Amino acid sequence: MLAIACGVPAGTAAEDAAPVPAPAPPAKKAAPAKPGSGKPAGAKPVREAGKKRPDAQASVEAPAVDLAFVAKQARALATKAYAEPREKIPEWLREISYDQWRDIRFKADRTLWADTKSPFLVQLFHPGLFYDRPVRINLVDGRTVTPVAFSPNLFDYGRNTFANRVPHDLGFAGFRLHFPIKKKDYRDEVIVFLGASYFRALGRNEVFGLSARGLAIDTAESWGEEFPFFREFWLVQPGAKATGATIYALLDSPRVTGAYRFVVTPGDATRVDVECRLYLRAEVKKLGIAATTSMFFHGENTTRHFLDFRPEVHDSDGLLMHLGNGEWLWRPVDNPSRLQVSSLGAPSLAGFGLLQRDRDFDHYQDLETGQDHRPSLWQEPWGDWGPGRVELIEIPTENDTNDNVVAFWVADKPATPGSPISYGYTQWWYGEDPTRPPGGRAIATRRDAGTLDGGQRVVIDFAGGQLGELPPDEVLNAIVAVNGGDAVAEIRDQYLVPNPYVKGRRLSFQLVPKTRDPIELRAYLQRGDEVLTETWSYAIVP
Repeated sequence: MLAIACGVPAGTAAEDAAPVPAPAPPAKKAAPAKPGSGKPAGAKPVREAGKKRPDAQASVEAPAVDLAFVAKQARALATKAYAEPREKIPEWLREISYDQWRDIRFKADRTLWADTKSPFLVQLFHPGLFYDRPVRINLVDGRTVTPVAFSPNLFDYGRNTFANRVPHDLGFAGFRLHFPIKKKDYRDEVIVFLGASYFRALGRNEVFGLSARGLAIDTAESWGEEFPFFREFWLVQPGAKATGATIYALLDSPRVTGAYRFVVTPGDATRVDVECRLYLRAEVKKLGIAATTSMFFHGENTTRHFLDFRPEVHDSDGLLMHLGNGEWLWRPVDNPSRLQVSSLGAPSLAGFGLLQRDRDFDHYQDLETGQDHRPSLWQEPWGDWGPGRVELIEIPTENDTNDNVVAFWVADKPATPGSPISYGYTQWWYGEDPTRPPGGRAIATRRDAGTLDGGQRVVIDFAGGQLGELPPDEVLNAIVAVNGGDAVAEIRDQYLVPNPYVKGRRLSFQLVPKTRDPIELRAYLQRGDEVLTETWSYAIVP
């Protein structure tokens, strides 16, 4: 069974037999719209005298909390048989409705770090409903580590009548960081860790949309997906002038454990530097690194009909890849009639991500969800990850409540137990960015039955880069290719014409399949020998 993720709002110390660390993140990267400095918090925190953290257990002196500290725990955990957390969420609490769970709010006057001068604040989530695994939260101030004890007194249960039934020894479901990303006098949510290994962030002008995952294991395999989860977090208190916050996390699952470091730097584009060390208890066929999860219900390329007043409904409309050879590849996503798994080879990967490219409100007509303001997520590896592939999974859905699009990177060389693995990468959560790609891009893909028996017509609009500066009568070439050539499908009636409405070009052609298997297509525009656009990539099922 294929599990579908819920789409609601959802060092310095030495290490024995340590894996080779991932390369350090680049000091500077090309970034969309003033992303911030990317510096982790470093100033010494200041606390007002006489105030205590709410419901905290006794603070203890501990070794410096860093990635090596958490990796030591992950490595030790991997030598033992997997065990579910000792704490249990009562069955009745797992069966409450979504509205009941949303009505449980963390009390504002119990906000963590509110008694300090840190620009960051922390609020916690109550377990229940989908969030059935308890999470331990620790606050780190220098070498002082303070576990935060769960208490019902930390929460306002709203209209719910079950507050007196809630056990006092539960863990938390997750947490969120707040920072003055929009106004100096108000601290908005900037990143949320909630459920399994899911987290999501946003830039200054976005609303929450797609999610990232710490790890994906055997997604879309016939024997079922394994969902790792973060079982413990360490939140390092930022100083008064900090522009970033550092979070450490311990990941666990039946076959994999891991240590993670996240450095979160909010800004116009919010930057998250991620570094992880993974330890396998048992063999894993497909280890998905830098996994992302999003929702696509319908768009201009969807041929399935849904009764919906909204012209388009999606959190992301495509997968963008930047290969080591300089090629940019755009893959529009869809809501297929059956499960579709695409494997996009990447002998060398410079970056990839799920993007919300369409920013026109008129294309959504949704006043509530703000889909035209959902963030894109771009991810850049630190150093060379070696040969591998980006796998894109599109899952059929009949509504917009489930995340049904998943993308991640898989190495050609399989991971093996006893051989620790390290990865590092930088995420950018942002809105519009004209530099990705730097040239022209496919801004719309449409299909219909065309005029040929058994065929389909494909219409692609290209815009951006140099296309808007070229005279309409300048001759350009459209290169269209079928993987497998004429033995798989024929391309007929190919036209390339100016499209003044997008200041670009419209490419159209008809496809006549000679197979019932999915047909892989690619197309791009060039002037002479100069490539003007990214490569449009698409799979059509006859």
